Amino acid sequence: MEDKRYNPFSGELKRVFGCRVHRISIDAGFTCPNRDGTLGTAGCIYCGGRGSGSFGIARGLSVACQIEDGKEIMVRKYKAGKFIAYFQAYSNTYGSVDLLRRLYDEALSVKDVVGLIVATRPDCLPSEILGLMQEYSRKTYFWLELGLQSVSDRTLNFIKRGHDLATFVNAVSKCKERGIRVSAHVILGLPSESRDEMLASASLINDMGIEGIKLHLLHVMKDTHLAELYEKGEVRVMDRDEYVRLVCDYLERLRPEVLVQRMTGDGGRDYLIAPLWSLKKFEVLNAIDAEMKRRGSFQGRSILTSSVPNFSAASGPHPVINFPSISTSPPV
Repeated sequence: MEDKRYNPFSGELKRVFGCRVHRISIDAGFTCPNRDGTLGTAGCIYCGGRGSGSFGIARGLSVACQIEDGKEIMVRKYKAGKFIAYFQAYSNTYGSVDLLRRLYDEALSVKDVVGLIVATRPDCLPSEILGLMQEYSRKTYFWLELGLQSVSDRTLNFIKRGHDLATFVNAVSKCKERGIRVSAHVILGLPSESRDEMLASASLINDMGIEGIKLHLLHVMKDTHLAELYEKGEVRVMDRDEYVRLVCDYLERLRPEVLVQRMTGDGGRDYLIAPLWSLKKFEVLNAIDAEMKRRGSFQGRSILTSSVPNFSAASGPHPVINFPSISTSPPV
């Protein structure tokens, strides 16, 4: 875990490739069934017109040009040696097999690109697309990112996700059958969720053998329905110390082998309404490190030592979350 008290994604990348490897975010022009009229037109309540979390992408350029543009920045800022093409904006499996193959191959053709990360929704994975994901997982370094956000169907309905928890569980199960590595996105601080409900998603990650996780704090961005609710005082956001403690509680309940790919979000400065403290990303990450050290804790502590309660679907006193059809088989 390098010198961290959790299992950082950067550590795996260095072990696999022997140098600094950075992701380059791409907007390949996709949309989403929650925006094109299939399920709705407004999207999730936290997602603006640029796609959730996809700020800073050089839109309007080809995939290859976006990567070349990103490479210059990553080399200059971080001395990166290799790169992973990260198809981030909107739902990046929401197209035909031929279109997806053309875009993914274009990314892999760029010099020093050593793998792909594809972010999508769990309801955008028909069998032919899963077959394509399996193909790339066999021929390059590959991750499929799936938006979980919450294990509560009540919450998923409130944030207008357009799918339920069972859809996510089914998608992960199919990925496991094909040997596709999955990283789950979880948002901490969603409206009306208790601390225990938020922590309950760690049990799902553990039980399904999901290999990676991205933790996000709830951001309020301009031009979203969430912003309207926030301005009316109907939604609150966490302060920094509250979020730091929650992330540490979450890490303690997470299997030690799960790769932590993100611990805080990147809201664009020009679009972020709240919380403004999240703009100081490295201060947040340092605070998480400091809190884990203060506790004398580490990722998976509750599993390995039972010194912290492990909130599973059947335990109390938190609200019971009935996870549908969870496979307890080990990771592929």
